[in-house]
Amino acid sequence: MKKLKLTIEGMHCASCAANIERAVKKVKGVKDVVVSLMTHKCFIEIENADEEEIKKAIKKVGYKIADIEEE
Repeated sequence: MKKLKLTIEGMHCASCAANIERAVKKVKGVKDVVVSLMTHKCFIEIENADEEEIKKAIKKVGYKIADIEEE
């Protein structure tokens, strides 16, 4: 299991965080997603998921990824 921490730009409210969570959960191989509005972070647990598909899902709902870290 691999863990990612993404810094997201453009979140302004709880609905923004929920939109990102829903979009990322739809990506095949994503096991868990937690989005923090306060820290602008998205914590993702993946198993054989394509990181590019995660990036596309976040961009598709209108947000920008500022940074990606592996934990």
